[in-house]
Amino acid sequence: MLSDLFGIVVNYRLGPREQYPRECILRFPNIKSRSETGQLIGRKVAWTDGKKNTIVGVIVAPHGNKGLVRARFRRGLPGQALGTLVKIVG
Repeated sequence: MLSDLFGIVVNYRLGPREQYPRECILRFPNIKSRSETGQLIGRKVAWTDGKKNTIVGVIVAPHGNKGLVRARFRRGLPGQALGTLVKIVG
């Protein structure tokens, strides 16, 4: 159950010439296919830096066929967020 609530920030969303720091690619351990990502679309996620700073975002779309999702955050995530956990809050 605990792994259902947490995901990992894999990378920023990348374009051919730029990256989009407000959008990140997330991986959830129990989601393995594109069809399973439908249950996550629209859910809120929160990243915290271990102090009092929290950045909230929304899962907006699947990314690829391996179960990754794309999340759009209110503010851009800092570089140290890559590889850390995000929590589903809503």
